[in-house]
Amino acid sequence: MQVPERFSNLPEYAFPRLRALLDHHTPGGEVVAMTIGEPRHEMPPFLAEVLQALTHLFAKYPANEGIPELLDAISAWLARRYGVTVPHAQIMALNGTREGLFNAALALCPEGKNGARPVILAPNPFYQVYAVAALAVGAEPVYAPATADTGYLPDYTALPPDVLDRAAIAYVCSPSNPQGAVADADYWRNLLALAEKHDFRIFADECYSEIYRNSPPPGALEIAAQMGADPERVLSFHSLSKRSNLPGLRSGFVAGGPDSIRRIRQLRAYAGAPLPEPLQHVAAATWSDEAHVDRSRALYQQKYALADRVFAQVPGYTGPDGGFFLWLPVEDGEAAALKLWRETGIRVLPGAYLAREQDGFNPGKGFIRVAMVTPIDEIQDALIRLRDCLYR
Repeated sequence: MQVPERFSNLPEYAFPRLRALLDHHTPGGEVVAMTIGEPRHEMPPFLAEVLQALTHLFAKYPANEGIPELLDAISAWLARRYGVTVPHAQIMALNGTREGLFNAALALCPEGKNGARPVILAPNPFYQVYAVAALAVGAEPVYAPATADTGYLPDYTALPPDVLDRAAIAYVCSPSNPQGAVADADYWRNLLALAEKHDFRIFADECYSEIYRNSPPPGALEIAAQMGADPERVLSFHSLSKRSNLPGLRSGFVAGGPDSIRRIRQLRAYAGAPLPEPLQHVAAATWSDEAHVDRSRALYQQKYALADRVFAQVPGYTGPDGGFFLWLPVEDGEAAALKLWRETGIRVLPGAYLAREQDGFNPGKGFIRVAMVTPIDEIQDALIRLRDCLYR
């Protein structure tokens, strides 16, 4: 039987690759999992109360685009956080932002651009759904290195004009996964100007926006509004997984121009799976509360300071400005991950698993990604063991 060729060149996903690398070796100490970005901080304290009061709503089909209470809460949060006014018609609730980042490409990427195959731009390294979305719509994925030389963010302005003329969508993650770099206002302004010049949409993956070291990262919608940009130019994706330590809730949203959201909603009506209504009420309560977010952020800021102390003497160490990953320099990420596992029991992700090779160079090869999601006392012990294993 025939199968589609468009996904034939995908490497195995990062975590099966990691299991194949590590699992036939015995861990060299107490196991500490620092691979996956699954927050372990306290969930919102009101979650169980809200859910228990509304379990009868599991008997109803949920609203496709989001219940009014949830859309109200999201709109109010966007106004508080970014100073932008976004009506219900420009928001759609998501069953996790990975769904949105994928389906938005299905709904909005054209079959051709300027008489040629369209291009979808992505940073390298990157969140792997970007590549799968490009292949699913028949676009050519074009990767822009996000390295120390570019501030760990993709410099799309350096791409050839003929590539940019074919660009339909550009993915940007800020704070970035895996490096923790933050796109400042100038970065967004320059990217918006480039998108206007070459007529492409920006998909701003801002799932880590509420986890930061110092100042709140500026948002794509915020800068677009200040510039008076075309409202269809930017779609912003947010999630409760990282902000509120609720990865199992599978709740996020996308906000953008009215035509973009209409098209995404239409696709969802045919092929999507809206969030169950009781969980939408939980999400509404969660977007409306900042106290639990402040407490969680303070813990991450303690972890940043701890990592800075532990790795202060490591050449090439750069602490993240946002998010909860360390992007640690090593000679070879796979070799380092295997050494750590065999000698200490610490489990990390080789950086090459999050990137693609370009011109014989994989920008993630010389790194490991370390998720600082466990309690800080466990983090401290693990980071010291990691440092002593790899750098001393």
